[in-house]
Amino acid sequence: MSVTEPRKIRLIMQLRQAGLDDINILNAIERVPREHFIPEAMSDKAYEDIAVPIGLGQTISQPMVVATMIEALEITDLHKVLEIGTGTGYQACVLSKLARRVYTIERHKPLWEIAEQNFKDLTIRNVTTLCADGMKGWPKIHGVSQAPFDRIIVAAAAREKPPEQLLDQLSIGGIMVIPVGGPGEQVLRRYKREAEDTYSIQDMMPVRFVPLLPDVARDIPTKETVNA
Repeated sequence: MSVTEPRKIRLIMQLRQAGLDDINILNAIERVPREHFIPEAMSDKAYEDIAVPIGLGQTISQPMVVATMIEALEITDLHKVLEIGTGTGYQACVLSKLARRVYTIERHKPLWEIAEQNFKDLTIRNVTTLCADGMKGWPKIHGVSQAPFDRIIVAAAAREKPPEQLLDQLSIGGIMVIPVGGPGEQVLRRYKREAEDTYSIQDMMPVRFVPLLPDVARDIPTKETVNA
């Protein structure tokens, strides 16, 4: 047994005790080496139920929040998922164990490069990444559109409501999970597209996320991100 296994088992037990009982999600979290996605200096925190900084003002969400968001998506292995906010790739890697295909966008190029390498290291073949403005959704590439998406998950907080371009890329019957609100008043919100212009909306729980911002960031890599 590796030194991380007892910590991982303890985390899975914590998630179960907190009410997460979806075996598929628990198995996916158990199969993903979270320590691979965080700075080496914080590897001892990999299996604590906390958010971990990854540089450039960004974090990997705490496992309970990741699990809660994914559970709300009701993902099956037939679904095509769009993720906004790749970070170093942890959540996308969990999603890859559950969905048919994952498309993920990161606006910070240094983090995007790390995520790309992480997916290669772990031989994740059903995730496609892009460094771009996530608020605009997945763009047409060579004239080909991947939209609509069955599920959309956003790892940054919209100020008042999801961007229209993201809502437009959600299929009829599709589900989006996104934090909404300003600092100190964010709530995790679930949108289900019932018809072309009709959504059912459910507030789930208070959260704390970095803000959802436009454009590709102009970053200088930090020591933390280089070593992630």
